[in-house]
Amino acid sequence: MAFRTIVIRKRCKLDYSLNYFVYRTEDDEKKILLDDINLIIIETLQASITSYLLSNLSDKKIKIIFCDSKHNPQSELVSYYNNYSTFSAISEQIKIKQEIKDSVWKQIIHEKISNELNLLKFCGLDGKDKLEGYLDEIQIGDSTNREGHAAKVYFNSLFGKDFCRDEICPTNEMLNYGYAIIVSLINRELKSLGYLTELGIHHIGVTNKFNFSYDIFEPLRSYVDYFVVTKKANINDYKDVFVNLLQSRVFYNKQNMFLNNAISLYVKNVTRVLNDSKEELEFIKYEY
Repeated sequence: MAFRTIVIRKRCKLDYSLNYFVYRTEDDEKKILLDDINLIIIETLQASITSYLLSNLSDKKIKIIFCDSKHNPQSELVSYYNNYSTFSAISEQIKIKQEIKDSVWKQIIHEKISNELNLLKFCGLDGKDKLEGYLDEIQIGDSTNREGHAAKVYFNSLFGKDFCRDEICPTNEMLNYGYAIIVSLINRELKSLGYLTELGIHHIGVTNKFNFSYDIFEPLRSYVDYFVVTKKANINDYKDVFVNLLQSRVFYNKQNMFLNNAISLYVKNVTRVLNDSKEELEFIKYEY
């Protein structure tokens, strides 16, 4: 299984040759086997990329993230032809029963708040009692919005009562980058299975092209939050930290594995449950 994450930061030319990703600068040349590559992040605006390389990366289902002038994720390459059963998958996705969506969403939110609670306990912060109360109050489909109430208590405990997720500040810059890296992998997995990322089970943002991805991502948010609140990621090195995060070890279905491999299995599990496979949701577990 592919394992390498490549980050391009310097002026260069990127090309393809005999199943190799070729990186060229004025004084250097490197080749990496495409089968080893999991993700490519292009941070610089001075990278020249051949269409031949893009075509082969797309064919191999290798995720490519392009960054803006501030080095933050801006867009990604998604193949049109990454699954031969796309029509069947989308047809199934459209037909998912509302009661199944609501049941899955309740479980996702329960796991999300549980992870938030565990992080507050780990950090010795206030708000734990309220989050424990919210866990007991979650309804089918989270109709009473325990998620939103928990998020307010959680973020105020982590970053202070003046903190707001909508403001422009270093903390949100780091969180947004970490979230975007993980969501991009979920996007890739959903597309490889033939699903529409726009059609979520709870998120319904008209301008959000990744509603489904963010539905699935919710329980993983606190893993990113952990690195920011404990300052394992700071404003000077957070991009490297979150790129390397994909190679961190987590537990999935009682097995220890890399996060990017666990995400692939987790996404498949969610889609099977939504299609009424009768199996149980299995969430990614991580230790602080």
